Amino acid sequence: MAAINAVTDLSNVGKVSVITLNSPPVNALSADVRDGLAAAFKQAGADASTNAIVLICAGRTFIAGADISEFGKAPRGASLFEVQTSIENSPKPVIGAIHGTALGGGLEVALCCHYRVAVPSAKCGLPEVHLGLLPGAGGTQRLPRIVGPEKALEMVTSGSHMGAKQCLAMGLVDELAEEGKLREAAIAFAEKVVAEKRPLRKVRDSNEKVEALRGKPEVFAAFRKANARKFRGFMAPESNIKCIEAAVNLPFDEGLKEERRLFTELMSGPQSAAQRYTFFAEREVWKIPDVPADTPQIPVNTVGIIGAGTMGGGIAMNFVNVGIPVIIVETTQEALDRGMKVVRGNYERSAKNGRFTMEQVEQRMALIKPTTKLEDIAQVDLVIEAVFERMEVKKEIFTKLDAIMKPGAILGTNTSALNIDEIASVTKRPHDVIGLHFFSPANVMRLLEVVRADHTSKPVIATSMAIAKKIGKIAALVGVCPGFVGNRILAARRRAAEQLLMSGTMPWDIDRVLYDFGFPMGVYAMSDLAGLDLGWVKAESKGLTIRDRLCELDRRGQKTGKGWYDYDENRNPTPSPVTEGIIKEFITKAGNTPRQAPDDEILERCLLPMINEGAKILAERKAIRASDIDIIYQAGYGFPAYRGGPMFYADQMGLDKVVARMKHYAPQWGADFEPAALLAELAASGKRFQDWRAA
Repeated sequence: MAAINAVTDLSNVGKVSVITLNSPPVNALSADVRDGLAAAFKQAGADASTNAIVLICAGRTFIAGADISEFGKAPRGASLFEVQTSIENSPKPVIGAIHGTALGGGLEVALCCHYRVAVPSAKCGLPEVHLGLLPGAGGTQRLPRIVGPEKALEMVTSGSHMGAKQCLAMGLVDELAEEGKLREAAIAFAEKVVAEKRPLRKVRDSNEKVEALRGKPEVFAAFRKANARKFRGFMAPESNIKCIEAAVNLPFDEGLKEERRLFTELMSGPQSAAQRYTFFAEREVWKIPDVPADTPQIPVNTVGIIGAGTMGGGIAMNFVNVGIPVIIVETTQEALDRGMKVVRGNYERSAKNGRFTMEQVEQRMALIKPTTKLEDIAQVDLVIEAVFERMEVKKEIFTKLDAIMKPGAILGTNTSALNIDEIASVTKRPHDVIGLHFFSPANVMRLLEVVRADHTSKPVIATSMAIAKKIGKIAALVGVCPGFVGNRILAARRRAAEQLLMSGTMPWDIDRVLYDFGFPMGVYAMSDLAGLDLGWVKAESKGLTIRDRLCELDRRGQKTGKGWYDYDENRNPTPSPVTEGIIKEFITKAGNTPRQAPDDEILERCLLPMINEGAKILAERKAIRASDIDIIYQAGYGFPAYRGGPMFYADQMGLDKVVARMKHYAPQWGADFEPAALLAELAASGKRFQDWRAA
């Protein structure tokens, strides 16, 4: 075996040249990989002793995509197009041998091979849409020529991975190899191609499938309509669709030019910058400076959950979904039965939708043991309290847990705002106490705020982060403060919305602006969904707030068919004249002169306090990095991915502009618009939140 360069080898097996890439961990298409491939194909193509070429990768995967760290940097080495041309125009048949994943640029390279062989566990896909991009190396032009435009549309706009058997059925793969014997199978296939004198089949020259859709724009119109809600606000899906249209309607080289034009447009735009930032932020969020990767972890094989309500039941589902048995505790049999019925209903709906079988429903339900005896959870490895958000209730429970739980068990609380140090203070083991703030519905929402209290041990933190990953969550470690990170920032936005409301801007106008910005719903629609009566006590209500008045009229949100909005039988909202009348009454009572704020002011006044609160959180070391705040806001609060998060959005605005706009509003609207010290400091020095690191 001869080394072409540090990451590429070339060897001969009989009359087959085997080019092997070995660039761990994922054989990404770095400059060294591209240089190695270009040189290897040139050498193999000129070798008179061989008559076929196999491209294979060492390690756990085929080429898993582009080297994202090179994005935005000056190009060096052979271009990907040069590599693809050397493969596609090889005078000898080239067989791509695929294991692991062939994604993005990796699949685009494989599509330039004349044939493809894969093991059954392999997966292929073009996931660039998740980075706000499109496949920029011919993927949108070759893929529809081999799988058909309809399937290509689905793949490039969803970024989904296709299993090898699906790929075989679609024609993307020509043969399946036995697991563990890919190299031998690919060489044998190459020999067969030569023996049978098969043609040098170029995907780019195959037009039958794209021509079948030519002159049928209604297919693309229907696809856009069917996915309008999913694609809302994102530029990349539409650009991907336009590329598939180009593949159908234009010659290959013209389609390639259109793909390149649209790729460049996306690459230089703000959305892809935000989505690429998110890609790295989702990896950074797991890194905790003072809790190294080799920190000992506590084995968690059983979990106890206190509270079988919506939150407790949802949390339980996360664990049983990955095979971890759960004991769930309630105070009464009636509440326990009600909670278990909801869990079963959730699973049965999923089974009805084809996500899994009824047999799997029963397997999951069998992993949940319901009980009304707190002592039954004494031997579990992790307990999570998920009861009413009242300090006295939580302290009572933790006092009991301290008395019955085995030594070393992790004591978690699902509180969304309360002081965990105070909760831990009633135990003799505060080092075992941690916040595990799931988001509702807990079995659906990706985010888990892991809240570190003053005495929480590093093994408990490390274990909590690992468990979060195991149950499919994205976890961010935060510190104790009112509302932690997510709800603390949300409270700042809520205060700004209330100011807008009390100065004459109606709730539906505030919500419309936030929805148009990219949030799934606005402040008041969210309130109606959650229920206006959360934390509201009828016996204590004196009509002192707008919310009190609405609840007193049984306008408690979607569940009663009316809240801030009126709802029809399908829960479609319309502005409520009743709500508007109450708001105007309160405005008059406060002596305010009603004024409808313009849309740009509504947006600024809602977003700027969020940014400012984020700066305070960073300065107080309640979040590790600005990007952690952004991940929290994307995963837990629906901040649009194509805007990156409140802190990244501020960086894109320019912190000097953020400060200037805040100073504009501060004289009239108060403390939330007084620039935080860290924000002012970064703006003055021309830095960004991304540049900030805790000392």
